[in-house]
Amino acid sequence: MTDVVDSDELLRRIRRARACAAQEERAWRARGAELGRGDPGDPAAVRDAEVRGVAYGVVLRVLDEILTPGRHAGQG
Repeated sequence: MTDVVDSDELLRRIRRARACAAQEERAWRARGAELGRGDPGDPAAVRDAEVRGVAYGVVLRVLDEILTPGRHAGQG
């Protein structure tokens, strides 16, 4: 990975990664909620979905801080 990219391309990549993380967070949280309703057949699957949702949420906050430094400092 020796490609040199300019700041605009780097910003585009970070924004794309942020959008992907947001989509994954929503998907895993929805999956966890779906698995947790009713009769949970596999508690490990519910826990896995919850953990992945939280992990993507953390990635999302880190990318937000890169894109808008200090904006989210009071949260969390």
